[in-house]
Amino acid sequence: MAGVLYVVATPIGNLSDLSPRAAEILGQVALVVAEDTRRSGSLLKGRPERARLISLPGEQEERRIPLVLEQLRSGDVALVSDAGTPAISDPGRRLVAAAREAGFQVVAIPGPSALAAAVSASGLRADRFLFLGFLPRTKSRSQKLLQASESWALVFHESPHRLAATLEWAAEVIGDRTVAVAREISKLHETWYLGTAAELALRFRAEPPRGECTVVVEAPPNKKAGPGG
Repeated sequence: MAGVLYVVATPIGNLSDLSPRAAEILGQVALVVAEDTRRSGSLLKGRPERARLISLPGEQEERRIPLVLEQLRSGDVALVSDAGTPAISDPGRRLVAAAREAGFQVVAIPGPSALAAAVSASGLRADRFLFLGFLPRTKSRSQKLLQASESWALVFHESPHRLAATLEWAAEVIGDRTVAVAREISKLHETWYLGTAAELALRFRAEPPRGECTVVVEAPPNKKAGPGG
């Protein structure tokens, strides 16, 4: 009997955020496909029947797909990322597409998402927003993307060592729009910073943050946050 590919959202920090349904699925599948087995292995510890765990790093996703499809022919598989919802700025999209194309059922097990958490707790006008993932590594490409999205609220992820530079580049495009930077969401040292992009860039130049950050840029004043906003 053909299996099901479960796309399972996992905690972005606090392990208590793993839903009962996600825990049940991880306890019953034969195989868990993880972005990094070292991080995801903690979710399987202590379970009476531990699933086999294999990695799915982005550069190897295509090569691992046939192995996962073969497993799906005889049993269920769970796809997880290091943290949050798989296939959103993480590996997994091509696996999901391949499973659907091969005729397997794909079921989402919703749960934690840094994207949703940052928008909901920012307090900024972001009813309609564009999610940009991680911005390009060059100033010109990043600014071109930001300019194309200048009438929307924006959300993107950034690593701590690039955050100050990215905010400096963004300041030249978004001006004085309010920005919220969420660091270590749901973890013990969760911290929020609000200000303009230029103000926050100065702060992070002087004191670089630790941990992954999610950035929310408020919609421009007196403008619709995208079509129909």
